[in-house]
Amino acid sequence: MAGRLIDTDPELAFQHALAASRRGGRMAAVREAVALTAYAAGEFGDALREFRTHRRISGSNEYLAMMADCERGLGRPDRALDLARSEDVSDMDTAGKVDMAIVASGARMDMEQFDAAVHALEIPQLDKNRAFSYSPRLFRAYADALELAGRGNEAEPWRRQALLAESVLGLGEFAEPEIMDLGDDDDEAPAKPRFRRDNAETGAAAEESAEDRSGNYAQVPETAVPDSEEDESDDALPGDAQESLLGVEEAEESDEAEDAEDADSGEQDRLDTAGHHD
Repeated sequence: MAGRLIDTDPELAFQHALAASRRGGRMAAVREAVALTAYAAGEFGDALREFRTHRRISGSNEYLAMMADCERGLGRPDRALDLARSEDVSDMDTAGKVDMAIVASGARMDMEQFDAAVHALEIPQLDKNRAFSYSPRLFRAYADALELAGRGNEAEPWRRQALLAESVLGLGEFAEPEIMDLGDDDDEAPAKPRFRRDNAETGAAAEESAEDRSGNYAQVPETAVPDSEEDESDDALPGDAQESLLGVEEAEESDEAEDAEDADSGEQDRLDTAGHHD
């Protein structure tokens, strides 16, 4: 239930997660749900505590950027920067490192260190020629930092690039609508809810695809254009099939001609034999 409500009613989702924690508080997945719903509801103190508990149970640094962002939410940007400089950041995946850079830039903005905020985002992943799942939010964060640093003329191209990246990746307003299955619940077991969410404004860790994790970037597939305006109806056969069919027809015609020739030859032999007897 918490997973279903986190985007529409995060406060209610948080209450559901708290209720679950009273029954299974030692489970990493439960602590993760409480942390994420608290974060979504703006309860940064509770979220930070739950993220720390989840980290102790699971040993994962997956939510380190969210923990740093909670420190920002609690008015402690210096502690957020301490987390951003910690050795544990090296264990994060690429998207997590990008999110941490966005949080660090935000912390610099909180401290009115705007040039440092720009510098914090000038990382290898800031490449306008390649689009990963994290690229749109990174581009927008960089544009915001440039704006606050008094470099507004440089900001607008990055905002346009963020929109272009979304169109290529099918994110944001270009995302395909979600299709809900309205069949009976008894038909199959419900899917396990996913609690991980993307938050571009705060730099929360987002789910990237397997291609993102392996270093590949999205490409626009080329649309095949037919060379001619030949008949593409359902009745049309592929070239190979048509050749095979013609071969069968020719073979049948040849067989029929041979049968007719044999019949004529047989009739002529019968007449010749009859004449001989006469």
